[in-house]
Amino acid sequence: MADLVTVILAAGKGTRMKSSLPKVLHRVGGKCMLQHVLDAAKAAGAKRNIVVTGFGGEAVQEAIGAQAEFAVQEEQLGTGHAVLQTKPLLEKETGTVMVLCGDTPLLTGDLLKNLYDAHSKAEAKATVLTAIMPDPTGYGRVIHMPDGTVEKIVEHKDATEEERQVREINSGIYCFDARELFAALGEVKNDNAQGEYYLPDVLEILRKQGKKIWAVATEEYESIFGINSRSQLAQAEKILRSRKNEALMAEGVTLMDPSSTFIDADVKIGRDTVIYPFTWIEGNTVIGENCELGPNVRLQNVTMGSGVTGQFAYVHDAVIDDGVILGQFVHIRPDTHLMEKVKIGNFVEVKNSNVGKGTKLPHLSYIGDCDMGEDVNMGCGTITVNYDGKKKFRTKVGNHAFIGCNSNLVAPVTVEDNAYVGAGSTITKTVPADNLAIARSRQTNIANWADKRK
Repeated sequence: MADLVTVILAAGKGTRMKSSLPKVLHRVGGKCMLQHVLDAAKAAGAKRNIVVTGFGGEAVQEAIGAQAEFAVQEEQLGTGHAVLQTKPLLEKETGTVMVLCGDTPLLTGDLLKNLYDAHSKAEAKATVLTAIMPDPTGYGRVIHMPDGTVEKIVEHKDATEEERQVREINSGIYCFDARELFAALGEVKNDNAQGEYYLPDVLEILRKQGKKIWAVATEEYESIFGINSRSQLAQAEKILRSRKNEALMAEGVTLMDPSSTFIDADVKIGRDTVIYPFTWIEGNTVIGENCELGPNVRLQNVTMGSGVTGQFAYVHDAVIDDGVILGQFVHIRPDTHLMEKVKIGNFVEVKNSNVGKGTKLPHLSYIGDCDMGEDVNMGCGTITVNYDGKKKFRTKVGNHAFIGCNSNLVAPVTVEDNAYVGAGSTITKTVPADNLAIARSRQTNIANWADKRK
């Protein structure tokens, strides 16, 4: 579809959201509404995407970046006026312009591709995507001619009682011949209840010129829902997550209770992985095969291998290799790499560290800014003391080292290969390979001290 360009309307404030954030930047299914629309446009084969911004335009541009070009609607004077702002960018286009709304996150690439294909096949100058709604209140109604072509689209506020009985509604999504679109936009008037320039008026203008106006109805009326409130945002969230869960189960992932499993749109999970209830998998997380995760696990932007198990854990912006075990109440923080068959026990926090193959952090430890070798055993309560109040420093632990319980490794410090640290030690200097380091005070027993206390 080398001739398809999209114009995405994203200038509105969305007053019913009651938010300082532009409406199209509210997140649903793990990413902002506008990103969902852009993804659908790209999947449909659009060669260019132009976003029309208004309220919060700088924030919108920052969020989307180089994914789109931008036009600015300084005053919100209607959808027709918004599209007209793209004319300088599109005046040389001779193909198809598809107009989309930035607050319709349930759109799919397949739906938009079908619209484009039907528009091309019909050789129409304009085609509108429609849907039959159980309750069409608030939507523009699509009025047909006897031959099935479109006569006009009338907004709910401007419709007669008879027109309001029509249940076929305008989705706000169109395909236009680029040159015909901008020629007709110059004739659109604002003599309506809102005093705005309506994009649907272009259809009536073109029809009066004898141009063919077509409509394509979709049975997936939920896909065209526009989001105008927090309640509608929650409904869209439910639909998106249900779609994602169904797709994953069809690909061989087991979700014990889909209704209590929350997985973002871009997450990838390998077959035969089992997800227990009350698990959140977010962002760009990729999970391998044969994992067993949950209950109560939250993963954000995690790259995870196969055969990993974890429960009651929070992991974000980290890499987890094959066969890792995550115990209960574990926090794996950003820039951590847990290598193959690492075992993390209960109540352990790891941050900005590389943990070597087969190493064990059994329980009650904080490991921060550490490079740890293979087959290390970290005793219960071991702490890497990485912060001196001004700067962070790294700890290095060699292969096959053994760190006794309740030890403090005060960075910068190195424990070399095969070295041992006695329980209760505070290590401030290098422990050479094969050495045992003990750094604790000699025990002193004071007789009859308890009696004096009493």
